[in-house]
Amino acid sequence: MSFVSTLRQWDEAVACVEQRDPATALRIFLDIEEKSSKIFFSIGCLYLNNSELDEAEKAFDRSIGKDEHLAVAFFQRGITFYKKERFEESLLDFQQAFKQLRGNQLIDYKPLGLRYKLYACEVLHNVALVQAQLGKWDKAQENLLTALSLRADAKFSHIDHALDAILKQKLFPLVEMRAGLLFKPNKHYVAELEKRDYLGKAKVVSSIIPSDEFSGFAPLQPQVDSVPSTPNVPEVLRVFEGEPHTVLYEFYPETKEELAVLPGNIVFVLQKGADNWASVIFNEKRGLVPYNFLEPLDITMTSKPMQIEPLNENDDIPAPPRRAPPSRPVGTEAMKTVKAETNSIREFSGCIVKVHFQFTIAVRIAHRQSYGVILQMISSKLKLPASTLTLCYAKEGVDGRVNLEDSEMEAVWNSVKDNRLTLWCSVMEGKSVPHEKVVALYSYDSSTPEDLDFKEGNVITILSKVNDEWLEGQCNGKIGIFPSSFVKGFNGD
Repeated sequence: MSFVSTLRQWDEAVACVEQRDPATALRIFLDIEEKSSKIFFSIGCLYLNNSELDEAEKAFDRSIGKDEHLAVAFFQRGITFYKKERFEESLLDFQQAFKQLRGNQLIDYKPLGLRYKLYACEVLHNVALVQAQLGKWDKAQENLLTALSLRADAKFSHIDHALDAILKQKLFPLVEMRAGLLFKPNKHYVAELEKRDYLGKAKVVSSIIPSDEFSGFAPLQPQVDSVPSTPNVPEVLRVFEGEPHTVLYEFYPETKEELAVLPGNIVFVLQKGADNWASVIFNEKRGLVPYNFLEPLDITMTSKPMQIEPLNENDDIPAPPRRAPPSRPVGTEAMKTVKAETNSIREFSGCIVKVHFQFTIAVRIAHRQSYGVILQMISSKLKLPASTLTLCYAKEGVDGRVNLEDSEMEAVWNSVKDNRLTLWCSVMEGKSVPHEKVVALYSYDSSTPEDLDFKEGNVITILSKVNDEWLEGQCNGKIGIFPSSFVKGFNGD
C-alpha cells in the first residue's frame, strides 16, 4: 500500500471519530496494511474507550514495539492494565511513561498530531494510585508529594484530594485521557491529496499591441524598471530573531545557563562566541548550546506546489545521529567562572525533607547541611520565626521522637533512605505564632472545595502566601485559599 493510500485512510478514520462514528473509524484503521506506531496507538484508544481491554492491550503493545520512546503509549497501556486489575504491570508502565518524560514537566504532542499534553504530575498521580492498590501507602504518599512539586498550575487540584485520601488510606480516581483524542495525519500532506489545476485556462488580460488577438501565447509586456535582487522575506519569518539552525545531537545542560535540545529541533542563534558556545532561542527560552552541535538551516521560499514524497512511520521523530556527537567546547575564562559558580546548583538535587506541622510541606535540601540551615529553610517555608520552632525526628532504636540539634545531625543524615527524610515541627511552649490579620473588602463564595468563603468585613488570619494572587487563610473555623485582592491589610496595604 502506498503512503498516499495510508494517508487517505488515516484521515478518513479520524473524520469518522469526529463525526461520532468510532465503529467505522476502527474498521478503517484495521484495513490499513502498513500501520505506524501512531495508528496502532489510535486503534488502542478506540478499543480502550469501548472497554475491549484485551484488544487495546495488543494494540498498545504494537505501538510501543514500533516506537519504544512514545511515553503516552506507556501511559495508555498502564491505564489498560489498571482496568484489568493487573496492578504490577500497570505500575511498571506508568513508571516507564514518567522515565520517558526525561525530567520535563510535560510533553506536548500537538506537533505530532495529538492534541494532548502528558504532565509528569498526572503520571505520578496514577503511579501513587497503583501503589495504593498494592498496599504501598508510604510510597504512594512520596510520589504524590513529588507530584505536588511538579504540577504546573492550580488546575491540578485532584492531586491535593488524592494526598488527603492517601493520608486516610483510601483510594482516589484514576487520571485518564479524554475519549476521542487520536493522532491525526499531517494537515499539509492531507491538503495535497486533492488534485489541483495550477495552470488553469489562458486568457489575454491586456496587451501593448493594438488590435491584438489571442493566439495561445501571451504578447510582449513592458519591462519593469526595478526588480528586487532578492525575494522579500515572508512576514512569518520576520518574527523570529537570530539565524535558524538544526540540532544534530542531543545535548543535556550541566548549568542553568545551558539549554536542553534534541536532534531535529530548530533553534535560532543570537550570537556565536569565540569559545564555540552559541546563545540560542528555543521554545521561547534562551540558553547556551555548543555550536558544533548545530547546522545552519537554509530556508528558501518557493512558489512551487508541495511534492508528496513517501515517508516512513517515524518521520515526525528524527533519526539518531550516524556518528558520535562532538565533545563539549572549552569555554573562555569568563564562561569557566560562571560554570564554576553554578555547578553548586547540581548538588541541590539532595534529598526531599517532608515536614509535618499543622499541615505537611516538602522542601529540597542538599545532603549534610547543618541544623541551622535546615531550621532556617523550614522557617522561611512556614513563614514563622526560627526561634519559635522545634524540630524532631524518629531515631532508629529509640522510642518516641528526638529533638533535632547539631549533635544529632550525623545520625539524621545516616538515617536518610532513598533521598527521603521525615521531620516533625512544633511551636515552642510559651511562644505564640504571629499570624497577620486582614479584613475582607468583599464577600467571596467558594467555587472549589479548597476555597475559603467569607463575608464582607470578616477578619481572616493569613496562614501562608500561595502566590502573588492567592493567599491561604482561616476564617470562621475553616481553612482555604482566596484572592488577595478581596482583602486589605496584607503586606501593609
